[in-house]
Amino acid sequence: MRDVGIHILLLLLLPPLLPGVIGKTKAFFAGRVGPPLLQPYYDILKLMRKGSVFSVTTTWVFCAGPVVGLATALLAGLLVPFGGHRAPLSFPGDMILFAYLFALGRFFTAAAALDTGSAFEGMGAARELTFACLAEPALLFGMLVLAKLSDSLSLTGMLAGGYPLELGVTAPALVLVAASLFLVLLAENSRIPFDDPNTHLELTMIHEVMVLDHSGPAFGLIEYGATMKLMVTGAVWLRVAMPNAAADSWLGWILFLAGLLGLAVVIGVVESVMARFRMVVVPTFLVAACLLSAFGMVLLVR
Repeated sequence: MRDVGIHILLLLLLPPLLPGVIGKTKAFFAGRVGPPLLQPYYDILKLMRKGSVFSVTTTWVFCAGPVVGLATALLAGLLVPFGGHRAPLSFPGDMILFAYLFALGRFFTAAAALDTGSAFEGMGAARELTFACLAEPALLFGMLVLAKLSDSLSLTGMLAGGYPLELGVTAPALVLVAASLFLVLLAENSRIPFDDPNTHLELTMIHEVMVLDHSGPAFGLIEYGATMKLMVTGAVWLRVAMPNAAADSWLGWILFLAGLLGLAVVIGVVESVMARFRMVVVPTFLVAACLLSAFGMVLLVR
């Protein structure tokens, strides 16, 4: 029960810290002080205290988008083991539910954008769903590789334990899957080089254009859900990148926290040294992510 309590506490409190670390890293590379480390917390709390503005053309779908987006990210976080410990929710085949929880959240976010009746937000929804069609196969292929290595169809069985590292087979497969899932992580969380969460250039916006009409608490839920999704996908990538990290109770939690903060720094470095891809190039890299996971599966076929 103690580990479950720590898991839930981290899932609820830690996510906004990751964008703060990313922002500080980017500020360091730019030679600036940057916003405070806890600025994402302040922003979310400020949005929760503001009023909301709703278009007369919107329906309940517009209000449901932020709520479903946060709920799916929260439920996905309960399926993923943190720090080598068992997840609070676990059953055979939960990896399928994990993948399609994000799909459900994306569907409602896109539906909320379309509910505004804005052609501009409809354009953003079309872009988001098009790229998701390429990112989801990469995620599922990667999950199949982990299922093959662990002989389990549960995320706890796939990610809570380690794998026998064979230099000629297992290790190369894990490297390929880690590279693939890192690309998926950047794409799913609208990070550079696939998207820019801070952009205001209308013609290049993807995810952000879908939430332009949200305000107040609804926009706060969207921001909070986005940080939670970053943490959950980051936790999956960490267990692939460090499959045999210690699972001792306290050491496991410490390594998990250090790994997440290190991942945030890596994302900040990537965003500092790379420019955003042209939109026509994004599908090429997502297809590459699919191929990396598929090659990882090929290596395991004997």
